[in-house]
Amino acid sequence: MPGGRRGSAPRGDLGSVTAEVAVAVPTVVVVLAACLGGIAASAVQLRAQDAAADAARVLARGDSAAMAQQHVSGAVGGAGLRVDRTGDLVCATVTAHPRLLGVPIALAARSCALDGGR
Repeated sequence: MPGGRRGSAPRGDLGSVTAEVAVAVPTVVVVLAACLGGIAASAVQLRAQDAAADAARVLARGDSAAMAQQHVSGAVGGAGLRVDRTGDLVCATVTAHPRLLGVPIALAARSCALDGGR
């Protein structure tokens, strides 16, 4: 065959695949890291929701806010707890700040229970 081997690329395209891969691989890594970070943030949200429910029940039983905070800290490290009492309900709001690609994001979960400990 004149002009070289069969299936060979023209001389002007040599190295273009290497350049495309050099751009694509870091992009795929960043997207994968963002996906994994999103999954981790979802897990923190679920733990925060469970911790808020536990804290609301602990407070509704008449236990101290310190005990409720202990439940929250055990479930979600570094999370905060805010307690609201309105009428016959005691509500617990848990806030956490996990990082997604190095940027802290604010997550909050709220749960209420019938206040039977008063």
